[in-house]
Formats: sequence, structure tokens, C-alpha cells
Amino acid sequence: MLSPRQGLLRPVGCGVEELRRRRREREAALRRARREQQLVSKRLLRDDTPEEAEGRCVAAVLGEAEIQQFLRLAQRGTEEKEREGALVSLRRGLQHPETQQTFIRLEGSMRTLVGLLTSNQALLQLEAARCLHELSHSEQSEVAEACLPATSYLLTYLAGHSSDLIELCLYTLGNLIVESEAGRRQLLPQGIVPALASCIQSPHLAVLEALGYALSQLLQAKEAPKKIIPSVLASPIPEHMLRLLQPGPKLNSGVAVEFAWCLHYIICSQVNNALLITHGAVSTLGLLLLYLAGTVQSSEDAGLELFLLQKHPSLLPEGLWLLNNLTANSPSVCTSLLSLDLIKPLLQLLPVSNVVSVLVLTVLCNVAEKGPAYCRHLWPGPLLPSLLDTLAFSDTEVVGQSLELLQLLFLYRPEAAQAFLQQSGLQALKRHEEEAQLQDRVHALQQTALHS
Repeated sequence: MLSPRQGLLRPVGCGVEELRRRRREREAALRRARREQQLVSKRLLRDDTPEEAEGRCVAAVLGEAEIQQFLRLAQRGTEEKEREGALVSLRRGLQHPETQQTFIRLEGSMRTLVGLLTSNQALLQLEAARCLHELSHSEQSEVAEACLPATSYLLTYLAGHSSDLIELCLYTLGNLIVESEAGRRQLLPQGIVPALASCIQSPHLAVLEALGYALSQLLQAKEAPKKIIPSVLASPIPEHMLRLLQPGPKLNSGVAVEFAWCLHYIICSQVNNALLITHGAVSTLGLLLLYLAGTVQSSEDAGLELFLLQKHPSLLPEGLWLLNNLTANSPSVCTSLLSLDLIKPLLQLLPVSNVVSVLVLTVLCNVAEKGPAYCRHLWPGPLLPSLLDTLAFSDTEVVGQSLELLQLLFLYRPEAAQAFLQQSGLQALKRHEEEAQLQDRVHALQQTALHS
């Protein structure tokens, strides 16, 4: 229950519910933006020759006659090198949208290519898979959908021994998954979830990164909460995903970021977050953030943040996004975060970047809004000095999130407001009084601090 003194805060419109509503609206918009960005993304895996990489070998647009000739040679050439070379030429031609359209309109072309995919000659099979991959990456939906007759074979080859072929199949499947609901409807009964689960213990990092991409495309589908995520949660995938996020010398940032996206979609679905917590999601993320924060604290290099961002460019924000999603509506997860003593390590991450700062502050807001018992873990302590530092930032979003965290803290710990005033808090606020996006929140916080 609020004390009479705390009740004075209601008229200025900065109660807990108002702060929670504002933050939820902003986070929903951010999630939509992130989801839309991912939905339009496809991956293209090319093993270019030095000539292709340097632009000295420009692929030509192919007509029907040339496509038919290359397919005929690939099928009936007298030497394996000749057959493989025909598919290489076809693949290069398929980099052009015009050739792609001609190919899918040509009767029997896809059937022939799928037949070559089932070849018992490894190099020929790999080159046929590369042709399919080029088609799957097309921006024209009818081109990618023309590849659907190959999906059962792509899934079968995930259990093979060639890591190059498995990687290629995974990226191709990921491209097809994101393209259409029809493709996903076809893949689910064909057993895509068990097929993906069979790859999760691969020793090849390239395969794991490709797996993370394909799985993330599947998990972000609109029908995923009902038709896909329950099957994924019932498989060995979640346990191994969390293993791949554990810090240490074997941590690979590319793999970890892909699986962080997977966890992001699962957590946002709210299908069964309790299962993830049982598997140790909170402790895994906590240890990961401790590891990254320890890297920040232990380095004496003046350019520390840039070192960190080069080594783990997306891992830190993704880990914080996951922690944000887990703590948003779960007091028990917030309790776990506090029991792991993560507050100080989180504060150590504030200088890394504006994006990281906003996410750290959002997680701390999630904790603070749970009430007085949680705020007692935030103050006394290093939180106020850290927030005085973030109020000096020029980034409006960082400052705005700092203001919201201070409001929550003062609501539940009025004594913190007095400490804030004693540490020149009002002077820190004055520098933002004229900023249009922050004026109302600055004024509300000033009133809160003075009446606490």
C-alpha cells in the first residue's frame, strides 16, 4: 500500500501503471519492427571462385535453350567434371531474376534439378543444391515456391554426413520457410522439427549457425505458437540451445546470436516459458551477461567498448532482449535475477552502447515495477550513481528510460529520492528541461523527488 506521501505522485501521471503502459507500448513497437526486419531477410550462401568474388566473372542471363542444354549436360554428360560444370554455369545464370523466371516456366526443369539433387555423386548433388539455394533466395515468391517439390529431399539430407550439404540445405529451408505459409504447411508433416533437432548436436559451427537461422524462421511464423513451438519445446532443441549460449572459450557469437533469436520468439509466444526456466534459461543468460560484464570490467584498454562490440556485435543486445522478455511479466524470474547478483554486472554494461544501455535500463525497470521488496535490492547500492551518469547521455531514449527507472524507484523507495537530491540530481535533470521528448517526464520526476 502507498503511503500518503507516495499518494501525492498520482496527480502528475507517473504511477506504476502509467509507466508500465508506456513501456509496454514502446516494447511492442520495437518487437514489431524487429520481427518485420527479420521476416524480409533471407540468407544467401555462395562459395564463389576468386574470379567471381572479384567481379571478373560476370554471369550471363540464360534463355530456355541454354538452360535446357545445361540440364541435359548435367544429366547425360560423359564425365563427372563436365556434368558438374554444367550445373555451375546454370547456378551462375540463376543469380539473375530473368533466368529464374525462365527456369520455373520451363517444363520439367525443376523435376530434372530435383533428380540431380538425388544423385549418388557428391559434387553433382552439392551443385544441384546450390542451384536450388539460388532459387530459394529469390525476391519473387513464385520462384521460391517452385522449389517446394525438393523439400522432402532437403530434410532427408540433414541426416547425412556432408557438413557442406547440410549447411546449404538448412539455409535453403530457412529461405523457403520465410517465403510462404504453404511451404510451412508442407514441411511440418514432412517432419521438419525432428529433422532440425537431429542437427542440434553437430560439431560443425557453420551447421549450427545455419540451423539457428532456419529454426528462427520457423519460430517467427504467425502460426508458430499453436502449430510449431509446442513441438520444438517437446524436442531436445531447447536444452541444447541453452547449452550453446553458455559462456566460455567455446562460445561462438554467430551461433549464439542465431539461437538467441530462436529463444526470443519462443519466449515472446508465452507458450511454455516455465519449461525454459526449468532448463536453466535465466541462469544461462545470467552467466552469459556476467561473462560479458566481466570482460568489460577486467580490461584496461581505453577502447574497451569497441573491442567488445567487435567480438560480440549482436550477442550482448540479444541476451539482454531475452532477459527483458523473461522479466517483463514474471516476478519469479526477477527474483532469480536478483539471487544471481546480476544488478552490478548489468550496470557495468551501461557504457557499452546506447542500445545496450536502453536494454539494461528496461530490464531494471521490469525488476523495479514488481514492488518495494524488489526495489530494496536496487537501493542502496550503485544504481543511483549509475543513473546520474546515464542522465548525462545525449541519447534521448537512454535518458527517457533512466527517468522511468527513477520514477519507479522513488515510488517504492522514497528515501532514494532524498539521496538523489543530495547527489545533485535536480541539476542533472535541468539539462533536459528544454528537450521536447523529455519535458513532461523531467517535470514529473522533479515533482516526485521534491515531494518524497
